[in-house]
Amino acid sequence: MKLEKQFSVFMINKPGVLANVLGEIATSKVNILAMTMMDSMEHGVLRVVSTDAEKTKAILTKLNMPFSETDILCLTLSNKPGALAEVAEKLAKNHINITYAYCTAGAWGGKATGIVKVADLNKAMKILATNGEHDSARSKPQVRRSLSTRR
Repeated sequence: MKLEKQFSVFMINKPGVLANVLGEIATSKVNILAMTMMDSMEHGVLRVVSTDAEKTKAILTKLNMPFSETDILCLTLSNKPGALAEVAEKLAKNHINITYAYCTAGAWGGKATGIVKVADLNKAMKILATNGEHDSARSKPQVRRSLSTRR
């Protein structure tokens, strides 16, 4: 779990704008850890977390793109059903609101990255660090013997 900067970039909803932003990030050799894009009829909002927040900020400024910065939690999760649900349950039990969340999936059987915007970052980090991000029995692989070898 890491505290990261997320940039919310406000863009005109027309062809080529997203490609231009992503191309500039790529040209600067900055890797995107996670992103999501949403749109309306008039504009789109790109939420992006990268490996270099300072370079990303400089790129967006150079492109004259309106953006805002937000601190978010960047979680490494098992790439399996329920991994993000476990985090949400732990936060809910401790009365921490999740404003929004999204995640990326890695290769089969690999890891996933969860991005979580919460109302209280410090409390959330303490809860997740205390309980572990994936310490429940559901997260551990279970090996079951066949019925014939159980006896």
